[in-house]
Amino acid sequence: MLILVVEDDQPLRETIAAILRKEQYSVDEAGTGDDGLFYAEQGIHDLLLLAIMLPGRSGLDIVRKIRESGSSVPILLLTAMSSVEDKVRGLEAGADDYLVKPFAVPELLARIKALLRRRGGGLAREDGVSFGEFVLYPRAKEAATREGAPLHLTPKEYELLEFLALNRGQILTRQQIYDRIWGFTSDTSIGIVDLYVHYLRKKLAPFGKEHLVRTVRGAGFVLAEQA
Repeated sequence: MLILVVEDDQPLRETIAAILRKEQYSVDEAGTGDDGLFYAEQGIHDLLLLAIMLPGRSGLDIVRKIRESGSSVPILLLTAMSSVEDKVRGLEAGADDYLVKPFAVPELLARIKALLRRRGGGLAREDGVSFGEFVLYPRAKEAATREGAPLHLTPKEYELLEFLALNRGQILTRQQIYDRIWGFTSDTSIGIVDLYVHYLRKKLAPFGKEHLVRTVRGAGFVLAEQA
């Protein structure tokens, strides 16, 4: 499990990171709001632990940006602001939970575990779309192996994989993919399709399945019939 910790108080951030690593979590760290948003937008984390008051942009701004992108990653806010109004603002922005500093380590770990269980339980309850050894969860916009290992896809990577999976065995042109994923009004060049196919293959590579998305020269891309 990979957790992103965004906290400008370096000693506190490093302490939290050390505690999480001791619990066998992998950890990314950021000390500013801009760096935190950059990391969060990669779509590879299982949980975000965010301070609210940050240099550059606030934790609430990060929450809003992540939710606007369509991500359902669990978000735990960590802050010294303890009023009911502050908590309501955080939850209404899209956070899943709120922990006030100073906090007890057992409570922090318990809240993290609860959020991760809730996330896993949500995937388990949703009927997925299966192909080969992978399963897509359209409501959550997430993908995993049949054993439950997440692919850590960004929203666009998920949309691309879903479009290919729903048309499995059929060649999709770059224009078809571009129009479906980015839309007719996008000012992004059609070359973005090749870039995201590259990204998607990298996400499939740890499972030995990067070859699933095949390039058909002069035509487009196809998701292979055999996984």
